[in-house]
Amino acid sequence: MPGGNMVVIGSSGAIGNALTARLAASRPECTVHALSRKRMDFPYDNVVARGLDYLDESALEAASAIAAERGPLDLVIVATGLLHDAGVMPEKSLRDLSYEGFRRLFEVNAALPAMIAKYFIPRLRRDGRATFAALTARVGSVSDNRLGGWYAYRASKAALNMVIRNIAIETARRRREAVVVGLHPGTVDSGLSRPFQGNVPESRLFSPEYSARRMLEVLDRLTPADSGHCFAWDGGRIEP
Repeated sequence: MPGGNMVVIGSSGAIGNALTARLAASRPECTVHALSRKRMDFPYDNVVARGLDYLDESALEAASAIAAERGPLDLVIVATGLLHDAGVMPEKSLRDLSYEGFRRLFEVNAALPAMIAKYFIPRLRRDGRATFAALTARVGSVSDNRLGGWYAYRASKAALNMVIRNIAIETARRRREAVVVGLHPGTVDSGLSRPFQGNVPESRLFSPEYSARRMLEVLDRLTPADSGHCFAWDGGRIEP
């Protein structure tokens, strides 16, 4: 796993919280910057927690500069995401589509990670391994889509996967050892998935801690040759 200066954006969510805790506990010599809309407290001396307005571009720029005060960034994980909220639910058919649903999901799932990359990618380490990862979803794979539905969520994650590919191509020009990837956490027991867990086998419903551990193990094995692709919690590559 990359070295000493790490950032988790979305640390108030179930997966982001577990990722922060796992990194802090396993790498006590490192600094973990935990950024979220609502500042969270963590029982680790090496966690620096701050609130962040995701939709304020100047705040993103300032947050990246503050994190880099402790040195180049070795790892940035974007653990934000939206599947549903008040007035927005996954669509079962064309009848359910709305401009508002598409706008909200593309804003959070595709535009936000891209804007985070705009300010945090230039802060990555140049002289060695550095990693930028964003949480995506298997349902964003066009070739893997067999069920249909969930129009806005599927489309926003497919858009995120293209953003990841673009970022990887550009980043490799100046940081040859950088790894830029998407990570699929599996179905995690969280507020995001809870309304849709009915048909999920118990063995495939993961705790946030389990998913976080497995994804960090995946990141540990990846090389620059894997940059631009998306990987599941078990290390399997997700086709576009």
